[in-house]
Amino acid sequence: MLEIHQKTIKKSVNFQGVGLHTGKKSKVIIHPANEDCGIIFKRIDLKNKNTVKADYKNVSSAKLCTTLENEYGVKVSTVEHLLAALYISEIDNAIIEINNEEVPIMDGSAYDFIEILKKAEIKKLSKKRKYIKILNKVELTDGERKISIEPNPNTFEVEFHLNYKNEIIGTQSNSINFSKDDLQDIYKSRTFCLFEDIEKIKKMGLAKGGSLENAIVVDKNKVLNKSGLRNSKEFVNHKILDLAGDFLLSGNRILGKVICKQGGHELSNLFLKKLFKSNTNFVDLEIKDIVIPEKINTGQSIKIAASA
Repeated sequence: MLEIHQKTIKKSVNFQGVGLHTGKKSKVIIHPANEDCGIIFKRIDLKNKNTVKADYKNVSSAKLCTTLENEYGVKVSTVEHLLAALYISEIDNAIIEINNEEVPIMDGSAYDFIEILKKAEIKKLSKKRKYIKILNKVELTDGERKISIEPNPNTFEVEFHLNYKNEIIGTQSNSINFSKDDLQDIYKSRTFCLFEDIEKIKKMGLAKGGSLENAIVVDKNKVLNKSGLRNSKEFVNHKILDLAGDFLLSGNRILGKVICKQGGHELSNLFLKKLFKSNTNFVDLEIKDIVIPEKINTGQSIKIAASA
């Protein structure tokens, strides 16, 4: 069943860690926020013009992570795992203070963020939550990469297909319903890379904080991490986690089924831009009643009777 009211956290929580790409230590405090605030990052190491809204239109780079940037050039990077944790934890509004440019990678998954948010508890707000209901199938193809979304009125579902030449990663697929399925394997799945790509990534000035403590590293036919994999589909499950975080940049929760092949941060951002280019593809709605009509006129905000 869809949640009716917007939510935030009851009390502020904090954590710290190292940025995957910058290698810099960052401290983060997540604060409660008012209705309709959304997710706002605030760079407290800067005095002015230091807020960045979590919005797909503010994505300035999607190379190996998602970077947000405001109109004054203030950036916050590697936001995707924290955003996914907020999505899974049902949090709509939060102010996230950070004293550096990159969100800590923690263990490479969203697990630590989920556990931290549990300590904050959840607060229900009086205002209704808005959803984005998909009305028409939308597709985007870029070479071997492909992503689409189609109507799925009562939930957000992701079907992801991964195909690597590496024999450990290989071909993996999974389908997750974010309303009905157990999401532990999703939020515990870590970012990963091929050992052969590490030097190339470092030459790009990235992965300065990367280690076997915060990423899975695969070398030909073996996983270099001593503890091995956390679940049999950890590679594709992490891709689903990334997609959930990137899709929260739509501003509201999407009701639809996504099918993605060989996707990543860049493809997700390109797709959101295409999806929201035409208001015939979706409609904004508030839930007040369990019954959601299958057919809705396009181009307007709709309040549906649904409730408690």
